[in-house]
Amino acid sequence: MQKLATTNGTGAAQRVLTTVWPLLALNFFMADFQAGIGPFLGVFLLDHGWQSGLVGTVMTIGGVAGMLVVIPAGAMIDATHSKRAWVVAAGIATIAASAIILLSQSFWVVAASQVATAIAGAAIIPAVNAITLGIVGQRGFNRQNGKNQAFNHAGNVVGAALSGYLGWKYGFGAIFLAAGVFGALSIAMILLIPASSIDHAAARGMKSGETDTRASGFSVLFECKPLLVLAAALLAFHLGNGAMLPLYGMAVVSHSHADGPSFVAITIIVAQASMIIASIIAMRMAESDSYWLVLLISFIALPVRGLLASQLVVPWGVYPVQILDGVGAGLQSVAVPGFVARTLDGTGRINVGQGAVMAAQGIGAALSPGIGGWIAQLIGYPAMFMVLGSFALISIGLWIVNRSSLSAEGSSVSEAPLAKA
Repeated sequence: MQKLATTNGTGAAQRVLTTVWPLLALNFFMADFQAGIGPFLGVFLLDHGWQSGLVGTVMTIGGVAGMLVVIPAGAMIDATHSKRAWVVAAGIATIAASAIILLSQSFWVVAASQVATAIAGAAIIPAVNAITLGIVGQRGFNRQNGKNQAFNHAGNVVGAALSGYLGWKYGFGAIFLAAGVFGALSIAMILLIPASSIDHAAARGMKSGETDTRASGFSVLFECKPLLVLAAALLAFHLGNGAMLPLYGMAVVSHSHADGPSFVAITIIVAQASMIIASIIAMRMAESDSYWLVLLISFIALPVRGLLASQLVVPWGVYPVQILDGVGAGLQSVAVPGFVARTLDGTGRINVGQGAVMAAQGIGAALSPGIGGWIAQLIGYPAMFMVLGSFALISIGLWIVNRSSLSAEGSSVSEAPLAKA
């Protein structure tokens, strides 16, 4: 295997060799449990008498909760040397919170479940990113993160296929059981990564010789123009993208009377299979070019997806609609953490910066289900998909107008001061 870590010589290279496969396996198994019941929630609640507006509202409540804690979570990941414990705790919390929905479908029980799931998700993503950076270093992060995301998307494909089959055969309870098994395997994989293999200074992007660097979350955005533009573009994108998958599943199931779990599983499988390819392409593009073009393509995918979704509220429409979902999300899964890590390299604030960007992204994702659900209830699903897709036009405009300052992320920020907003 290529020696990705260079700063600590032979010892660092050996650390990579002994930890990469558990890290990849972690990304594979955590895919099925990190979002709880996830896209299956909409059809599960519809099956229990909920309306689309209320489904969107409860998803938004969870999204807002996740948005509020993601910056403190990033700061804690920067500060702690117990990063593996955060992954274990977040996994257990997600599984337990999702299982509660089986016992009661009352509004407040479901809302509390989504809040707990969102808070756990806010911790697990930056924790895994930090562990990766701490193992392979800045030079190896782009390639290793690309592999992580490919394995994560593959895990989503397997998990969705298994969940769809089990849901069709045995009901929604079996979906939760499968998530629990994947969660247990994830915990086993994180424990296989030796705590000593994680360089905690490298995990936060600290300069050589420094012992501590503190910063509040949103101050990172306002100090650095490329991060501020990225955050604004992602907010607009996820305002449209956040609700597209669950609402498309709800639209087709309600109009075509398709089997809920099976159809939602197909939407996930098609998207995640596309994301495997997209994440590998993003990794390769970033090695030969900057992340600017990768992210521009991801933004363009959403308006096209919204247009197709508005015209194809039929079972076979899942293929073109969800392939485009895979293109957008797959490219971003590699490009966003890579962009932030490269931009903030040497500042000691990488995970706080990741949290700040995720918070801005979370604002859009949190508002999206509420906006989309009520639009669908008032004027129909086709118009709703057009509205959601159009939000990415803001992202495209911001990205093109600010190209000159964004292209600067291709060089190491540790060698130059942060670009001021």
